[in-house]
Amino acid sequence: MFDLRYHVASLAAVFVALLIGILVGVGMSGKVDDAEKKQLKSDVSRLNAQLYAAGARRATKAREQEAGREVVKNAYPLLIADRLRGDRIAILFAGAVDAGLRGDVERTLSDAGSGAPARMRALKLPIDATQVDSALNGELRSYRGDAEIDDLGRKLADELVYGGDTPAWDALSSKLVEEKAGSFRRSVDGVVVVRTVKPQEGKTAQFLAGIYDGLADSGVPAVGVEISDVRESAVPVWSDAGLSTVDDVEGPAGRLALALLLSGSASGNYGLKASASDGIVPPIEQLPAGG
Repeated sequence: MFDLRYHVASLAAVFVALLIGILVGVGMSGKVDDAEKKQLKSDVSRLNAQLYAAGARRATKAREQEAGREVVKNAYPLLIADRLRGDRIAILFAGAVDAGLRGDVERTLSDAGSGAPARMRALKLPIDATQVDSALNGELRSYRGDAEIDDLGRKLADELVYGGDTPAWDALSSKLVEEKAGSFRRSVDGVVVVRTVKPQEGKTAQFLAGIYDGLADSGVPAVGVEISDVRESAVPVWSDAGLSTVDDVEGPAGRLALALLLSGSASGNYGLKASASDGIVPPIEQLPAGG
């Protein structure tokens, strides 16, 4: 969609430049012979045809995408129902909780039959590495230091997924968590990641990379989500770490994509942006009889 838009703009620029060139040329020479006129008219006609064809293709593509979104919107209740029935899902905010995004994710879980999230944690970012190190005692001392910050992130990711004993979260919650809900009593079947802070640097970036890598390697579906008009997309970071992504979770197509990814039936990058390399929604498989 974006490539075609740029193509149309480029053709328009060429067309304008050509017309300017004609006018300038006529002004400088004072006359144009018949052969030159004929060639110029041919060039203008050809560029006009290319502009029209490119515009028509863009309009057709836009209509196709709009039709696809309308189909998903109308069929959404049927397509998403029971996709996550009985599944326990955790939400991790990289930054403060965004009420709108939290609502989009929780609506997805409710519509898909999962119910309320099993647990939610929102991280205080950027981290204070000195405070984090001071809280790591006993067996956790091995995670102290800059060289171990990504492994600490992996440790927290493992505990977020598997639950039970969570020594790292217990030790660091007062330093790292600004809002929470739910307990670590049981394991979860999937994790949704939401980033509400700007891209991080240094130790915080290493720490988050460790968390994302740990979630990607956890054995359960882990999906990074954002809205379509987010200012700085986290999709490239999540994708590089091995997470699946959805870039339009505010709409029916995005919520359906999230449910399908959390169900484990597919993986990849979905949504409306150029980074959604696998399409708008994953392949939709029929649920087994009895749902």
